[in-house]
Amino acid sequence: MVDIHSHILWGLDDGARSFEQSVAMVRMAAAHGTSDIVATPHANLEYEFQPELNREKIAQLARATGALPRIHHGCDFHFYPAHVDLAVLHPERFTIDGKRYLLIEFSDLLIFKETAALLTRLRAAGITPILTHPERNYLLHTRIEELSQWVRSGLLMQVTAQSLLGRFGPVIRKFSEELLQRGMVHFVSSDAHDCDDRPPRLDLAHQAVLKNFGAPLAEALFVINPGAALAGVPLPPLPAPAPTRKWYHFGVR
Repeated sequence: MVDIHSHILWGLDDGARSFEQSVAMVRMAAAHGTSDIVATPHANLEYEFQPELNREKIAQLARATGALPRIHHGCDFHFYPAHVDLAVLHPERFTIDGKRYLLIEFSDLLIFKETAALLTRLRAAGITPILTHPERNYLLHTRIEELSQWVRSGLLMQVTAQSLLGRFGPVIRKFSEELLQRGMVHFVSSDAHDCDDRPPRLDLAHQAVLKNFGAPLAEALFVINPGAALAGVPLPPLPAPAPTRKWYHFGVR
């Protein structure tokens, strides 16, 4: 499995606090089936994003942890107009491995009225935006039709693995499942911050999607699509969810 969203680099944001914790997180990811993981520290007004330092830490972490999982470079890019301007000018600083895919995080306080235009600007610059954890942004819970329109226009979406397991509560879990049922989710990632409360594990969420939505969708969300993001190539068509039983009654508890 491929994890495109994690906070495994120590001392950069609210993720790993020490080098030792980073090592433990990477080893945990490998132990539970992750072959590749993208280090995506926050890039926002609170945390300075330093790509060169990030790459140095990735190299140090890779030397300490071995061949797997392979560690890739990216960021958790806060989405606001001036920041979009910067991404358009220097996309390679922010995209996954300097290619085409960019994780973007919406504000929890407001949705910009020019969101559609900003997303269009990114795509026009050759950047494919991936909206991180929309299920955890309550502003989007009442704007699902608008969110659906953005997806139809080319926005991709990434749900957090633990959202599907109830870590953030039943409302967020239910909204995650609704997005999956509507075919609006393209990736499931850990958004890991530590080894205990928000660990770098995809295996349990993979089991839940496999059981409730079918093998083709599980393979797309955990393997094929994130692999395409690493390679910087277009995603294949998304398989339709194919639950064998009522999807809202089952899941890993």
